[in-house]
Amino acid sequence: MYIELDGQGPRYAQLIRALKAMILDGRLPAGARLPASRTLAREIDVSRNTVLAAYEQLQAEGFLLGRVGSGSYVAEIGSRAVSTRKAPFAALAAPLSPFARRAVAITDGSRIPGRQHAGLRYNLQYGVPLTNPALASAWRRELNRAAERAEFDYPDAQGLPLLRERICDYLARRRGVEAAPEDVLVVSGTQQAFALAARVLLDDGATVALEDPHYRGARQIFAAHGALVRGVRVDAEGLVPAALPARARLAVVTPSHQFPTGALLPLARRVELLAWASRSQAWLIEDDYDGEFRFGGRPLAALKSLDRDGRVLYIGSFSKTLFPALRLGYMVLPPALREAFRAAKWLEDRGSNTLEQAALAQFMAGGGFERHLRRAAQTLRVRRAAMLAGLKKHAGAAFDIVDSNAGMHVAAWLRSRSHADCERLAAHARERGLGLYTVAPYALRASLRPGLLLGYAALPPADIEAAMRLLGRCLRETGIVA
Repeated sequence: MYIELDGQGPRYAQLIRALKAMILDGRLPAGARLPASRTLAREIDVSRNTVLAAYEQLQAEGFLLGRVGSGSYVAEIGSRAVSTRKAPFAALAAPLSPFARRAVAITDGSRIPGRQHAGLRYNLQYGVPLTNPALASAWRRELNRAAERAEFDYPDAQGLPLLRERICDYLARRRGVEAAPEDVLVVSGTQQAFALAARVLLDDGATVALEDPHYRGARQIFAAHGALVRGVRVDAEGLVPAALPARARLAVVTPSHQFPTGALLPLARRVELLAWASRSQAWLIEDDYDGEFRFGGRPLAALKSLDRDGRVLYIGSFSKTLFPALRLGYMVLPPALREAFRAAKWLEDRGSNTLEQAALAQFMAGGGFERHLRRAAQTLRVRRAAMLAGLKKHAGAAFDIVDSNAGMHVAAWLRSRSHADCERLAAHARERGLGLYTVAPYALRASLRPGLLLGYAALPPADIEAAMRLLGRCLRETGIVA
């Protein structure tokens, strides 16, 4: 009898796997007698004890029957239509759900999109966090304190009451939003907030209006849930309310700092947007992703502060204000939606991490969070100034630059208006060690003006200046400017 061992692990385990495969494939039928232990040991060049150990294990699992004085026989184990030969995943997998098929298509099927740092001297990717050793030390202390006081039980699905209280206090002072703790739902970041909104508010095929351009993660979530995504035109003042579809279940907006153009939605348009939601019986999701960082006066009040009909769902995140690895954010919900969202959150993950919620609540209560925001705003102000000065000096001939006086990025629009030039510039820059990223992936309209989304939070001013100098060289090397 020919037996092939696979060479993985102990010899007796290899023999067990080989014999199981032969039994399950039908190559060793029920009732077949196996070779004596000494005989098989010689044939496959192992010790007799190895064979005995394998036979004993297979008898214990019901694959073999041992008969005293006669030997070992293959047991009757029912249907043999079981193959142990490796097959491609697609051949083994059950049919995927419509959501899974859409999710795989959206993420290109092969990998989940991630950061693109490898081999870059200067990476201007948006969303790379501001590094702060003092914040890391403070956070470590708060986590240790939270662990000492922790109750190791399942969390409240809605979020730790103390954290929800601190969020309400913070929003009232900094964003003009009056909310009670029962209005707040703690979530695992903005992405989960969008996912919960899709589950709670949308039927398959419902229309969702997104600013165009917009945050790509929102589009991916709603498309994966089967929504019909409609782009709404954006100009120098943000979303154009007159371009909203007559019928939509919800619209996602970034009124305090339009992403990615940086536009600020004026009061008249905010009022018009709220009127549209009331008239259309639609929901508005306000994504206030970096409203804390405004460098010309105090941050503007959120759209939610004007809501009188309970149509606005407000989303805030600590990914930008603290760091993305924290995976904590929050929603402020209209009373009519509180119970449904709490139930959806409970079903999804039973609640966010209690230790980190407790640490964050104490960090906010003790004033550490506000101190960090002040330091971060000052650091970002200096880096933004370095970015704008470098762009003007080294690339001003090629770009129209939007100075939104806020946030963690700058939008630079290519004057040549050639998408091919923009993509060629980004590819050439990456070969030189400069990470440039175009606005195109954030848009639904192919006619959107080509441009770059330049994140400056992660680089000190000297590196930003060097990156802009390298950008100027890349513009000349590609012939986009003389």
